[in-house]
Amino acid sequence: MKDMLESIARDAKAALELATTKQELENIRVKYLGKKGELTAVLKQMGKLSPEERPVMGQLANEVRSAIEALVEATDEKIKKEELIKKLKEEKLDVTMPGKKSALGHKHPLNIVLDEVKDIFLGMGFDIATGPEIEWDYYNFEALNIPKDHPARDTQDTFYITENMLLRTQTSPVQIRVMEKQAPPIRVISPGRVFRSDAVDATHSPLFHQIEGLVVDKGITMGDLKGTLEAFAKRLYGENTKIRLRPHHFPFTEPSCEIDVTCFKCGGKGCPMCKGEGFIEILGAGMVHPKVLKACGVDPEVYSGYAFGVGLERLVMFRFDIDDMRLLYENDMRFLGQF
Repeated sequence: MKDMLESIARDAKAALELATTKQELENIRVKYLGKKGELTAVLKQMGKLSPEERPVMGQLANEVRSAIEALVEATDEKIKKEELIKKLKEEKLDVTMPGKKSALGHKHPLNIVLDEVKDIFLGMGFDIATGPEIEWDYYNFEALNIPKDHPARDTQDTFYITENMLLRTQTSPVQIRVMEKQAPPIRVISPGRVFRSDAVDATHSPLFHQIEGLVVDKGITMGDLKGTLEAFAKRLYGENTKIRLRPHHFPFTEPSCEIDVTCFKCGGKGCPMCKGEGFIEILGAGMVHPKVLKACGVDPEVYSGYAFGVGLERLVMFRFDIDDMRLLYENDMRFLGQF
């Protein structure tokens, strides 16, 4: 048995000296020290020894086991170091090589125009106001002089959540909330997402964006409205841009008007885009209805105001000559990469 133990020690040492990978090391460890390994097989024969030989062989077996375990540990450290050196050589970084240019994103066309609009109105002394997209019927309709039986509700296909709660169809509710909380003078714009149950096509979407404005103070007139929107149009589309006011009707403004701007394609001469008129409609506006002021706690005998609303998508489509609104939402990089 002594010869067998010494032979196991020699063979294990020789095998470990040749091991170069962790798998080879594990195979050697199992071969000599595993439950079915050579050392275990020898120890199972201890029962055949005389009582005098057992302690001697037991001590020798423990010494052989300890020696093999120490060699396994040392070989493991050696292999780890060799693998690290190899990995460092393979992953060596050549700092003299030119770097790869990272692709950078940029603003979406909706954000490009929205930021420009915000800058224009901030420059004219307006603040930016926001409100909830899930709105009460009162703020979305009734406070804007649109009671439940008003025909104007038929023109706005609304997403109702409950009988009195809905997805806002305009950002006008923000104006109501501002007037309830803030005493005049008021000068705000309220950009945001709005929702209407429209079928998706080139010019309609159930989700779109509006930018609405409100000014309330003493002595506000239609002249102030016209001057503000003319300055806005010139800043957005160029100094040669002209605006045109056409009479219209909105329940929350009186008098009301539609605002047209000089056609971007023909410069006002007339073309298929503007249907020969030389002007294109961009927004609706008017003087805030006295009933709306009164409902918000503003005395219409003392204060007056004007309001306007424009669809952001309409501004973007005119600005970049886009003929299909769906392109703005499809996340097609071939389209978005142009801006």
